[in-house]
Amino acid sequence: MQQGAKIVTKIEANPLLADKRNQFRQQRVAAYCRVSTDAEDQIESYKAQVAYYTDAIAKNPHWKLADIYADEGITGTLVKKRDNFNRMIRDCERGRIDYILCKSVARFARNTVDSLQTIRKLKARGIGVYFEEQCIDTLKIDNEMFLGLHSVMAQSESENISANVRWGIRQRMKAGTFKFRYNLLGYAKGEDGEPMIVESEAYYIRKMFEMYLQGCSLVQIKDYFEREQILTKKGDTVWSQNVIKSMLTNERYCGDLLMQKTFVDNPISKKSCKNRGELPKYYIPNNHVPIIDRGVFQAVQAEMARRSNKRRVSDKTITEFGKYSGKYALSELLVCGECGSAYRRKTWKKRNGEKEGVWVCVNRIDHGREACKCSVILHEEALQEAICRGLLKAYSDVGGAMDCITTALTYAVTQSDDMLDIYAVEQQIKQVDQNLDEIIVLRERTQGDKSKYDLEIRKFSQQIVALRQQRDMLKQKIDALPKAQIEIERLKKMFEEKENFIQYRDEVVRCVVECIRVSSDFNLSIILKGGYTVEEKVIC
Repeated sequence: MQQGAKIVTKIEANPLLADKRNQFRQQRVAAYCRVSTDAEDQIESYKAQVAYYTDAIAKNPHWKLADIYADEGITGTLVKKRDNFNRMIRDCERGRIDYILCKSVARFARNTVDSLQTIRKLKARGIGVYFEEQCIDTLKIDNEMFLGLHSVMAQSESENISANVRWGIRQRMKAGTFKFRYNLLGYAKGEDGEPMIVESEAYYIRKMFEMYLQGCSLVQIKDYFEREQILTKKGDTVWSQNVIKSMLTNERYCGDLLMQKTFVDNPISKKSCKNRGELPKYYIPNNHVPIIDRGVFQAVQAEMARRSNKRRVSDKTITEFGKYSGKYALSELLVCGECGSAYRRKTWKKRNGEKEGVWVCVNRIDHGREACKCSVILHEEALQEAICRGLLKAYSDVGGAMDCITTALTYAVTQSDDMLDIYAVEQQIKQVDQNLDEIIVLRERTQGDKSKYDLEIRKFSQQIVALRQQRDMLKQKIDALPKAQIEIERLKKMFEEKENFIQYRDEVVRCVVECIRVSSDFNLSIILKGGYTVEEKVIC
């Protein structure tokens, strides 16, 4: 059967619903403004934008002002950092805004992905954005090509600006004219434009370095600063171990300046990366007045390295490295004279219910008495009294003790009266290495006896090994020099007062004692820094 022509009936649209933006309903219109810096001319531009949009919305009878959203001195590449922009988007999601006015695509966002994603989200809710400079209405355009093009241009402009700024910063670093950043405690900008010490803050910075050299851990320093209600740079009373560690390793406190320790790899994400050699660094010694003596600063770095490489004291630990604890000084110093293991503090409960601290060989704790049959258990009070008696003996012979300590530490630093310069040794290594390469080439070319070349190669190889060892030794001496000087001064200061040894104190023991060896007959061999030794018996 043949079908006839189809009949199509048109149902006219309701004129009241055909266009949401009709004359019978006022639109709730918002405006978004942004300037990227706090410069005076940018602030004036920011104020002008706010005034312009407030007036423009008020003059249109079909528009009703929803709000003016403005971010001042904020980057356009990261949406999460623009509080008022995010507040505007939340108001759109809550149905409080119908239309948004903006000066340009670059003012809305300089990140292509963020720009398109936000506009799509708004468009899905029937909310349009009008960009005046480009004359783009996101509800009227049929495709996103023009909008995407302008978004890419805005992002490219931001990337170019960022590259130019980075280039300028690095040139100032290279020339040594980069401005000092006052983002740390202890310094403020002086009247002459140079860093000035803030003594009220510098006192606690010196205290921090002093506590660390006395054996305190980062946790103990943190507890002390929080107990004393010392404020961080941000004004908080809660301290972080990472903040304390970064302060202890900050070269600016000893008057130096190391620039480009971090860098921003991507101007869009603005994620800061630690510079591990990807970019050059610029170091300026004696750039400003120091808070911390250079020797003290280097001694802290050496102590930090020592703690991070501390070996384990128990074979039951998971890793090969031990964990430093500043709670008890004897945890680092007390050693079993029978098996060589460290001693560990334990708490025993007496018959009367009271608790008592005792020190026991770790080998015996982990594996029982059979593992270390002759080790003795030391009651803490008797142990501390014996240590004080031994230190008083050393104090009575302070001249001999200090001579021994000074001589040992100084010898550990110098070892030789005829120290060659590291640069000269490096040049010798290069010369010998060049000679070695030439001999190897000659050996390969000769058709005759090669034994004489083998002798020369062996001789030059031995010279290179010896020179490298000498170079490494010189570097170790130079690195150790400030620490040795600091140790000697601290020890001299400690031996000036007899009261330091009358009553047991952890900080005194850490300062003057290198090691305490415990014998099976309760005898202590107290070895001071530098090797001076005193014998004392623990009276149980």
